[in-house]
Amino acid sequence: MKKSTSRIKEEIVRLQNQLKQAEMREAERIGRIALKAGLGELAIEEGRLLAAFESIVAQFRESGPKSSGRQRASLPTPVGAKATTVTPGATASGNYQA
Repeated sequence: MKKSTSRIKEEIVRLQNQLKQAEMREAERIGRIALKAGLGELAIEEGRLLAAFESIVAQFRESGPKSSGRQRASLPTPVGAKATTVTPGATASGNYQA
């Protein structure tokens, strides 16, 4: 059965909305993880931050199977590292630079 052009256009609009919603969920998830890691406390140029993220992506692509990251919570904190919890919307307590 052939679809009319108007039906196809409606479907494209619907799919674009679904894509926007999925991207928003992904961005919120990544943002929460970045804040938990303390990224919100650092003053980093966008270009440097993008390069760092691209490096992380390359690492995970090379390492093979995906990890949910859920095991991280049970891992011990490295010696000398401070364990901190950053909540969304929290303000930085200092001006740090990487």
